[in-house]
Amino acid sequence: MRKALGKGIRAIIPEETRAAMAAEARPIRIDEIRPNPFQPRTKTEENLDELVASIKTHGVLQPIMVRRRRDGYEVVMGERRLRASKLAGLEQVPAVIRSVDELEMLEFALIENLQRQNLNPIDEAMGYKRLNDEFKQTHEVIAQRVGKDRSTVANALRLLDLPFKVRDCLAAGLITAGHGRALLMSKNRRLQVEVCERIVKEGLSVRSVEKLCGEPRPKEPHMPKPEKDIHLREVEEGLAGYLGTRVVINPGKAGAGDIVVRYFSAEDLERVVEKMKRH
Repeated sequence: MRKALGKGIRAIIPEETRAAMAAEARPIRIDEIRPNPFQPRTKTEENLDELVASIKTHGVLQPIMVRRRRDGYEVVMGERRLRASKLAGLEQVPAVIRSVDELEMLEFALIENLQRQNLNPIDEAMGYKRLNDEFKQTHEVIAQRVGKDRSTVANALRLLDLPFKVRDCLAAGLITAGHGRALLMSKNRRLQVEVCERIVKEGLSVRSVEKLCGEPRPKEPHMPKPEKDIHLREVEEGLAGYLGTRVVINPGKAGAGDIVVRYFSAEDLERVVEKMKRH
């Protein structure tokens, strides 16, 4: 089961296994089941109306997975189905009992949410942080287990360096992860909060935020630089999107020039270098 963790829910529980689980499932009283204590999703007020209606009509078609505790059970996978079943007025839910450790509890919960794209950027980052802090998983191992690129995990964790007010806006969906990464181009936390407020009020684009938070270019009053060629700007944006950081192309004479790739820590440098080595 561990070997399949990086490939998503269907790899963890193949079709034939899920069919066997359905046959193995037994009804368990809902009031005996507690939520997964390692659930990375902090906001649970998602819309369950469609799932509740389906359960009322057809019942719970796929059993949840639980692990046994001294005073009952804990959800391993299927917490959304459990809550919807309770809202539908069911007293019991079909469940399969499995013996899993705490690391697997967090991994399963992370993967289940990521496959549904059900985590906001901060909840996702906190899930990775718990794998790193509590279970000593490296970024590379985390990436393999949840089926993501290492750069994706590293970029997600960088968002936790933002001020709490900015993180709250990310969690609420008021700004995007792209906005968050652009804000990190500045080390001034007050500026990060001020620009975040402008994003919410004015709907600033990620590109605009990069300009506001990036390092100011040296002024050359006597010989102003001509506006950069649109094709070079497109190349800059393409490289920045691939590498997950700011890229500046400074054209020189006779077709030569410099490419400046920004990084924000030793670990971020390692991430960028690994990304560049792939091609």
